[in-house]
Amino acid sequence: MKTRTLGTTDIQITPLIMGTWQAGKRWWVGIDDSESIKTIRAAVDAGMTTIDTAEVYGEGHSERIVAAALKDIRHRCVYATKVFANHLRYQEVLAACDRSLQNLQTDYIDLYQIHWPAGSFNSDIVPIADTMAALVKLKEDGKIRAIGVSNFSRQQLQEALQYGPIESIQPPYSLFWRWAEQELMPFCVEHHITILAYSSLAQGLLTGRFSRSHTFPKEDNRAANKLFQGDVYQRALDVLEEFKPISDRYQTSLGNLALAWLMHQPQTCAIVGARHPEQAIENAQAAHIHLSPEDRDILDRLSRQVRDLLDDQPVMWEW
Repeated sequence: MKTRTLGTTDIQITPLIMGTWQAGKRWWVGIDDSESIKTIRAAVDAGMTTIDTAEVYGEGHSERIVAAALKDIRHRCVYATKVFANHLRYQEVLAACDRSLQNLQTDYIDLYQIHWPAGSFNSDIVPIADTMAALVKLKEDGKIRAIGVSNFSRQQLQEALQYGPIESIQPPYSLFWRWAEQELMPFCVEHHITILAYSSLAQGLLTGRFSRSHTFPKEDNRAANKLFQGDVYQRALDVLEEFKPISDRYQTSLGNLALAWLMHQPQTCAIVGARHPEQAIENAQAAHIHLSPEDRDILDRLSRQVRDLLDDQPVMWEW
């Protein structure tokens, strides 16, 4: 899989990134550790050598699963993990990084990201200068190679940049969730900041595998996802039917069509999770799909039927 440059660094990342929220088990149902290990390994073997995780995914469980899957081939991989909103004071960031290093069984993290801004989820308000000072220190000490943020607004990103280099931002972004295009993309293009799109398949909705009557158990985070509610969900299923002639033309799945569209957007890589090895292998094939400008425009136009039913809030879940 052809790699891309992360921000202004010399770090090479894959345009498809293996996401491992589900490997942490919390807020997911029916996850098996041994299957997660096999799936992460299959993703890397298929070319997705960049792996995204976070300390909050199962309180380090996802990071430990990544290590179990990849510790013998760590040198082939790029690790991205995140510090959560409740650990953003200077010393807390340093301690969180050390825990992640231990969980991942590595002596450096390629990309270390602020997962959510201070104050999120009733966390303490911490000046961004304090958090960035810790991240810059970690970079100087060689514990991390690059700094990123996640779930930041444009204003928050601009403020963080006053205190150190930011190479990437993680927003929710997919054909059905387009907030990042107006709020972040022009600024990121101007400042050479890589967009790492999460929920790139709209938490599985863009695969087309859900029926009109599908419901999630309350323990599954998707039960609170705005895209799976009422008229929005039904409209999304209608639009997926309109996508099918395009996916047939490229002899690919609906999910891979959506991933290919995302990777064609400016400076955008797609984070995509998987529960089973065959899913990871299938996802990896999306990196080889080259959509025509005309088909990208059609997908854009059709998908806006869903976008027009949504509010302008950046968070996908009604938590």
